[in-house]
Amino acid sequence: MELGFEMMTLFEKIYWVTAITASIILVILLIMTFIGGEIDDIEGDVDVEIEGDTGIEFQFLSFKNLVGFFTIFGWSGIACLDAGVAKGLTVIISVICGLLMMLAMASLFYYLGKLQSSGTLKLKNALNQIGEVYLTIGANRKSIGKVSINVQGTLRELEALTNADKDLVQGDVVVVKEVTANGILIVEPINN
Repeated sequence: MELGFEMMTLFEKIYWVTAITASIILVILLIMTFIGGEIDDIEGDVDVEIEGDTGIEFQFLSFKNLVGFFTIFGWSGIACLDAGVAKGLTVIISVICGLLMMLAMASLFYYLGKLQSSGTLKLKNALNQIGEVYLTIGANRKSIGKVSINVQGTLRELEALTNADKDLVQGDVVVVKEVTANGILIVEPINN
């Protein structure tokens, strides 16, 4: 192999190095994807992400797409060179193949993202739901607390106020009676 590499022209070496390097990076990316190596921030604030969720945009230029481009660019160039295609045409064909790969990958991720549910939290779905106080809620809307409540099939911790005459403490069971315009739940205790 080493002797064969030394006998190649610089043009052929560039294609081989590009193809092999990009293929190795692509395999590493695939392995990381399967074992969950793409998780950016496990401890992030989920509420902020849900309220600002706009879905996945079409991303033609991303790291994965560039790796896909160089992988297909390299291997299609090698195939053209092995078939005896002229250098100029080899470059044109390999660039077109790489761009088509980028377009295919960007489209795939875009449409896969569209298949997922948006995750947008609709607080109106919390009305009449029963939950449990997580952080103390001040009596007569004196201070905001938090409740753990199941909304849209997911347990969430949401800010809450109460009109009750006593503070609602951790463990108190409550029902959501209203949702304010700024997204705060108005709850009432049900275990009086």
